[in-house]
Amino acid sequence: MTETPPRVLTIAGSDSGGGAGIQADLRTLFACGVHGTTAITAVTVQNSLGVSGVSVIPPDVVAAQIETVVEDIGVQAAKTGMLATAEVIAAVAKACDKVHIGRDGDIPFVVDPVAASMHGNPLLRDDAMDALRGELFPRATLVTPNLDEVRLLTGITVRSRDEARDAARALHALGPQWTLVKGGHLYDDPECVDLLYDGETFLELPAARIDTRHTHGGGDTMASSISSALARGLDVPAAVRFGKAFVTRSVAHSYPLGSGVGPVSPLWRLPPIEPER
Repeated sequence: MTETPPRVLTIAGSDSGGGAGIQADLRTLFACGVHGTTAITAVTVQNSLGVSGVSVIPPDVVAAQIETVVEDIGVQAAKTGMLATAEVIAAVAKACDKVHIGRDGDIPFVVDPVAASMHGNPLLRDDAMDALRGELFPRATLVTPNLDEVRLLTGITVRSRDEARDAARALHALGPQWTLVKGGHLYDDPECVDLLYDGETFLELPAARIDTRHTHGGGDTMASSISSALARGLDVPAAVRFGKAFVTRSVAHSYPLGSGVGPVSPLWRLPPIEPER
């Protein structure tokens, strides 16, 4: 037998099209060499053209998944994705406290506040947005919103790198240890610059902007790769650098799927299957 790899828990919704959500998380975790465990928060009915239905998992079932996994298998990092409702968010916060996930516990906690669709439309009701701010952000080691989510969370519309700094300050005031303002939706910027902030110091992480429409699951992939690095013992800046490089390669290897928007692909990390001779 080989040594048990680091474990990462993803608390998120299922994407029936396989491009985002739990499915994107698990394939990213696998590609990063960690064992992925799950707490499913919702089941979506979706394909490459969009979401046509959502069934929310009862909050007590979500909490039970978290507690059962951590108490037996253990995790070295945890992350969130789509949390659907205020009731689910409250249950996640309580369960994470119970098993020491979060900035005041032993387990790093990456909160990817999935609050907007790929078109920028809100995915959460106002009470769920309030729960994100009040319940999860103060527990987070790192939050990773895109610019649409920044606007919904803070009211700040980011149009420049300077405004991204204002947004990072506003997000940090909500309680996370670190904030990462992702610049992928700042389309007028020739680079894709993400901004990491710890309340004192800003760190800009630039990368080439890749010309592709197939970016489904990019946020999930980045948060999962960062969580993988944290589970392996990297500190937050090093883990974010790894995640930035990982998602940039994944966007570069994105592929068409169905008739709509295809997914980013972490499969570049894996060797192709060669026929036996």
